[in-house]
Amino acid sequence: MCLAIPARVVELSDEETATVDLGGVKKVISLALVEDVAVGDYVIVHVGFALSKLDAVEAEKTLLLFAEMGAAVAAQDALTQGTAA
Repeated sequence: MCLAIPARVVELSDEETATVDLGGVKKVISLALVEDVAVGDYVIVHVGFALSKLDAVEAEKTLLLFAEMGAAVAAQDALTQGTAA
């Protein structure tokens, strides 16, 4: 399974690379496939490449859904671990 996630551009290194923030983790990615990216833009990132720009509202919605899924998985894991002991 492949997963592409929204990330906010925090720094432009040059025309082809940028640093993005992935939930507090900073990562250098390639901008070779996307044009006109600016600091503050959201991009969809997959295996180190920005695939497209994303509207900030849609990016925030997607990131919120990922956070909710993570919380649900953590709650389920805690419940499972609690009953298995």
